Amino acid sequence: MNTVFRLTLAAIVMAALSACATPTRDADEAERAAEREAAAEQERAEREAAEAEARALGRDRQFDAAALDDPDSPLAERLVYFDFDRDEVKSEFMPMLEAHAAYLSENPGARMRLEGHTDERGTREYNLALGERRAQSVRRVLNLNGVSDDQLEVISYGEEMPVAFQQNEEAWSKNRRVELVYESRR
Repeated sequence: MNTVFRLTLAAIVMAALSACATPTRDADEAERAAEREAAAEQERAEREAAEAEARALGRDRQFDAAALDDPDSPLAERLVYFDFDRDEVKSEFMPMLEAHAAYLSENPGARMRLEGHTDERGTREYNLALGERRAQSVRRVLNLNGVSDDQLEVISYGEEMPVAFQQNEEAWSKNRRVELVYESRR
């Protein structure tokens, strides 16, 4: 009788433990699922808010082709300058690039060529690569602001097309640039 009692007691304890373990696991999984769902909902809400803000900014900054020729328009600026041996776009050029991005986004037929340039210091090969990196940096900014890759072409001239010919910092700083050239305006 003692053995039967022990076996019965052991079976009851095992049943109680297994019954307790299952809801805990289910509760943990449900809690994790709820957390994932809440995080996904928050991410969706943030993304929708960012898209709404971007649409609102786009309405505020609509440009037509005439703005490309207007010297008072932000689209009149088409040069991005860089520090020596750098390819990071400076913050001072962001508003101008955002304006060009808005124009290109509103005019899907418009095409732009990004021409990277360097000063004369460095080897020809290095300067071609640096000019390419600079133009690609500008391309990334435009892409992040809604411009399609199909609208952009990147080319590097390296040191081959300077705008200033003196050998001093003022001249070199004018040569370290990316030129935004519209190939097609609509």
